[in-house]
Amino acid sequence: MADCRLCDLPVPNPPVRTADVDGEFCCRGCLEVARRLGEVDDADDVETPLEGATTESDVSAIETALTSGVTEAYLAVDGMHCTTCEAFLSLRGGDRAGVHAVEANYGTETARVVYDPEEIGREELPEALSGYGYTLRFRDEASTDLGVTDGDESTARPDDGTIERVVVGGFLTMLIMPWYVLSLYPSYLGVETNVLAIDTTTVVGWYLPLAFIALLTTALLAYTGAPLLRGAYVSVRARRPNMDLLVAVAALSAYAYSTLALATGRTHLYYDVTVAVVMVVSLGRHYEGRVRSQANDLLETVTAARVESATRLTETGPETVPVTELEPDDRVRVTPGERVPIDGTLIEGTADVDESVITGESLPVRKGPGETVIGGATLLGDVDGADGHGSDGAVVLRVGEDAESTADRLAAALWEVQTATPGIQRFVDALATVFVPVVLTLGLLVAGWRLATGGTVAAAMLAGLTVLVVSCPCAMGLATPLAVSGGLRDALDRGVVVTDDSVFEVAREADTVVFDKTGTLTAGEMRVGATYGDDRALRRAAAIERRADHPVADAIREAAADDRRTAGNDVEATTVESFTRHPGSGVSGTLVVDDLDESTSRTAGVRVAVGTVDLVERECGPAPDHLRDRIEAVVDRGALPVVVGWDGAARGVIAVEDRDRQGWSSALEAFADREVAVLTGDDGPRADRFRNHPAVDEVFAGVPPNGKLEAIRGFAADGTTVMVGDGTNDAPALAAADLGIAMGDGTARAVEAADVVIAGEGLDTVETVFDLAAGTRRRIRENVAWALCYNAVAFPLAVAGMLNPFFAALAMAASSGIVVTNSTRSVL
Repeated sequence: MADCRLCDLPVPNPPVRTADVDGEFCCRGCLEVARRLGEVDDADDVETPLEGATTESDVSAIETALTSGVTEAYLAVDGMHCTTCEAFLSLRGGDRAGVHAVEANYGTETARVVYDPEEIGREELPEALSGYGYTLRFRDEASTDLGVTDGDESTARPDDGTIERVVVGGFLTMLIMPWYVLSLYPSYLGVETNVLAIDTTTVVGWYLPLAFIALLTTALLAYTGAPLLRGAYVSVRARRPNMDLLVAVAALSAYAYSTLALATGRTHLYYDVTVAVVMVVSLGRHYEGRVRSQANDLLETVTAARVESATRLTETGPETVPVTELEPDDRVRVTPGERVPIDGTLIEGTADVDESVITGESLPVRKGPGETVIGGATLLGDVDGADGHGSDGAVVLRVGEDAESTADRLAAALWEVQTATPGIQRFVDALATVFVPVVLTLGLLVAGWRLATGGTVAAAMLAGLTVLVVSCPCAMGLATPLAVSGGLRDALDRGVVVTDDSVFEVAREADTVVFDKTGTLTAGEMRVGATYGDDRALRRAAAIERRADHPVADAIREAAADDRRTAGNDVEATTVESFTRHPGSGVSGTLVVDDLDESTSRTAGVRVAVGTVDLVERECGPAPDHLRDRIEAVVDRGALPVVVGWDGAARGVIAVEDRDRQGWSSALEAFADREVAVLTGDDGPRADRFRNHPAVDEVFAGVPPNGKLEAIRGFAADGTTVMVGDGTNDAPALAAADLGIAMGDGTARAVEAADVVIAGEGLDTVETVFDLAAGTRRRIRENVAWALCYNAVAFPLAVAGMLNPFFAALAMAASSGIVVTNSTRSVL
């Protein structure tokens, strides 16, 4: 069977094609996307998940491993603080038996581990790969992939101890610095004080106080500075110089020089430089981490669509097995309310299936024997059971040839795109690969030049130390994260969660803004838009629908409850007998006690049918012409007509539709100066109404998830693209866009993939995202400009020998203070 040229899904027979577009497609939506984007790249040219690997060796290892029959797992990683950690974790994986490859991603704090289950068990992976300050763990698969759980403390994100390190460091600093401020600093300038004076005439008078300072500095460096030293070690092991390495070298150099000077009887010690470097960086990281923690806390309620276990039917009876153990042609039993664990073909039973989390379709889809059901979809309760009598609503499906889930394929596509998406911090780390070697080399050259020109060893070491201290990139290292943290803080105040720093780079340059329809422009929730005909239709339909479990039934019951509060009619007082489900058509039943009928409080029994017009005509009687006209009008506007009948005729029509999201129209109008497109898995009138909006340039309807991904890639090839979505089916497209914006009430996959999450329901906040991005980008530029100016002035002075470490440390602290102060200002 051929594959769709756009999204690689199987094409139907006959395939969807047209003379003006080459190739065959799985649906009309993919064909229209291909027509708009022009020539579609051949499948061999499409980026594969392996192309997002950290290094070429990772690609080779992962490719070899995956083709040798081993499996993979995704683990959360605590303790990552820069992209160098990715390379280090990859090296750690190569040292463990049974682990073929580890591919880590700093942006998502996730690692993909390829391993041989015969050599190392899945449950052994976290312990085998943790260490050196990194903790790997399995996330609760029923919760968000951002490390948030639904109350399970065992899987909650652990505290990294930053606040404790800062508090202890602050206490030690208060013990160390008074000696410098009240005694050592004045002595350097030739001024003797009587406060904490150091008596240089006796060993006890000068050595013990300085040794006390050395001891306290050692404790501060070892405890508060531990993450900094670990980052430097990781940098060396991974052979990727980063800012941690240069900061650690400056702190350790000042410490080593001071310790050597103390051992040789000198009193000019620069432990204060070590203290200043460690505390400035630690405070900056604490502030950044606190703001990011607030962002994570705002996302705790989203859920994922992945399924870990399934009920497999065997000759000896049902058994619960991991989804990974399912094989082609296995029979799997799914009950109402459960997620379908794996792609398969329905062989027993008929059911309504909610595929919105995967496909974006706003209405449930009726599935019968022989039809395909996708993994990750939810089986609704309004079903005809596998035994033919609807006893428990369970259905049976046969596992497909690939024995995989569409939800898992989307997760793989999401990983593929995310691992290739750089953030602004990646630029800073890339700069460090050049900056760090240059500074270290210049420090050695300055020290060597002092020795060569007749200077003492102490003077040469002091000159080299001054170069390292003045070049210590505290201001540069804080410029970006503190500005970003300020932007995060202001965003949170406005109900916006920024999950990826790349938003501050690309938002201002957006050429195209693409909106998903279902769940984004609409709320993805069924509601009753209008009722026509007999006034009793809604209340009688709600009475029958009490026995059904279906989004349309929920909408009807909710509307009747609102009507009851207004009219004083009690749906719950009505008794229903002979309730019958009509799969694919609706429900029917007999109202024995009909308190909803004002003409009588009790009837002998009224047979009521609720559903399609064919069902009502078969069960009750014909629909009059005026109701048929109403049914056509409801269909034309993209809503679902639910017909209600009793006493020999159809009596009313209820229009059930997807509720529009607040501010959707103004959100589209805000981007009228850019190209605006709408992507949706829906088709027909439900999508057509957006074509008439003056701000919308194009609407692509009936597009499957992979088609959305390819559409975004096509837009991105022509310019900077923003995607706004909410569902798991949108996740790969959100990740592929230059900027992905997810609605906070969407799925965990969408939230994980997006660069920005809107916590509230209103779409008008989308425009605020662009304002925040522009303000934060401006603040970053201001901070980086100041940091560069500081280095441009101070560095030549240090090289020329016009600064000593004390004044270098003061200059460094002053520069960092300016950056911190600037970052605390609002970006708007």
